[in-house]
Amino acid sequence: MEIAHEDTPGRLRTLPTRLVNQVAILANRETERAFDATGSRRYHYALLATLDEFGPASQAELGRRTRIDRSDIVAALNDLAERGLIERSPDPDDRRRNIVTITAAGTRHLVELDHRIGGAQDELLAALSADERREFVRLLTRILDDHARG
Repeated sequence: MEIAHEDTPGRLRTLPTRLVNQVAILANRETERAFDATGSRRYHYALLATLDEFGPASQAELGRRTRIDRSDIVAALNDLAERGLIERSPDPDDRRRNIVTITAAGTRHLVELDHRIGGAQDELLAALSADERREFVRLLTRILDDHARG
C-alpha cells in the first residue's frame, strides 16, 4: 500500500530531489506497464526513437544520444536485432565498428510504442492541465540543459 504524500514528513515533501525521484519511479512504472504487451522496454523505445530521428548510428553514438550505458546498449540492440527491428552492418570507414539502422518493422513498432507512451504520459500527468504539462516539460528540460552545460 502506498503512503499518501501528505503522510510523508514535511522536510521530505519539499525536497525537489526526492520529489523528482518519486515521480521518476511512477513514470517508469507507467512506461513499463504501457510497453508490457509489446515485448519492448524503455531502452528499446529510446534507441528506436533515436534511430528514427537521427538516422543510422554507431553503438557509441547511440549511447551518447540516449545516455544508456554501453553494456545495456549491447543487450538492448541484441534484443531489437533478434526481433528484426534494427539491422547492424560494418561501418565502411571503420570495420571494427557497427552501424545500426532501424528497419521498416522497427519503424512500425515505434509507431505503436509512440501511441502507448502517449497513454503513459496521460496517466502520469492526469492531475495537470495541458498548460501545466507544457510548463512541467519546460522546467525539466531547463534543468537537464543546465546540467548538460556544466
